Amino acid sequence: MKGESMREITYREAIGEAYREEMKRDKMVVTFGEDLAEYGGAFAVTAGLLEEFGPDRVRTTPISEAAIMGNAIGSAMLGLRPVAEIMFDDFIFCAGDQVVNQLAKLRYMSAGQLKIPAVIRMAMGAGLSQAAQHAQCVMGMFMNVPGLKIVCPSTPYDVKGLLKSAIRDDSPVLFFEHLLLYDISGDVPESEYTVPIGKSDVKREGKDVTVVAVAQTVQLALEASEVLEKEGIDVEVVDPVTLVPLDMIPIVESIKKTGKVVIAYNGPKTNGAGAEIAARISEEAIEYLDSPVERVAELDCPIPFAPELENAVTPQLDDIIDAIKKVV
Repeated sequence: MKGESMREITYREAIGEAYREEMKRDKMVVTFGEDLAEYGGAFAVTAGLLEEFGPDRVRTTPISEAAIMGNAIGSAMLGLRPVAEIMFDDFIFCAGDQVVNQLAKLRYMSAGQLKIPAVIRMAMGAGLSQAAQHAQCVMGMFMNVPGLKIVCPSTPYDVKGLLKSAIRDDSPVLFFEHLLLYDISGDVPESEYTVPIGKSDVKREGKDVTVVAVAQTVQLALEASEVLEKEGIDVEVVDPVTLVPLDMIPIVESIKKTGKVVIAYNGPKTNGAGAEIAARISEEAIEYLDSPVERVAELDCPIPFAPELENAVTPQLDDIIDAIKKVV
């Protein structure tokens, strides 16, 4: 940001900063989850929060996603602003009824009399050889549940600003963090800021092809754009950032310019997040396309344990490069 004093921090550190700033700003912000307090979280995101804010606001829970979700819903109804951590998004289905039939619907069913300012943070994704039950990306499934906001930040700047916005939001937010992003670094302002929920962002401008990328594939798309620039292909990368609500305006404007689009996303190809984006493109921008939409996603199979097989079924840099070359 022009004129801002910036420093480079990791995605993990950016989440921790968002926690601290919001917990200092609002005493009603609390957080809880498995191994979250004394241990500092499975990915060290909440390290130090217990010492700083105490056990009344930072708690480790039993190993029960249903209990975590029930606590989040109940405490939000009573005026707190809970940030609940589900260690891996694979585990969210242990609390499926509470997410789909309670968390998503209570504000609507109470005609707005109840606010549900609950944030549900989840690590997701393959890349660490954690096999089929610890490597899924399920955000696409929850796009089908009205009443939930769904966020998938891809940079340290976005993850900090969006977590702050999510905590302040009076509706429930599912907050997905790809585990391969925790160690990436990026510029983050020293001053306080937020990133609005529901705004897509152009991460790189280009004129030849649009790549709409979600979560960790944003980083792959940016890397692919650098490789292809040497071959004379100018790639524009658009990050929806928020899947629900989905801001199509920058995506459509980019397609008007390039006439070609690749959609890259984590999670299975069938009915994944990119499938909805492709459908929206067919409704809102099909007349601007010079070639069919190309999608890059996981194969429709469980994630294997072996690293070679894991790489074979999940989006890789070469997959995005090949897809871009195909449409160009």
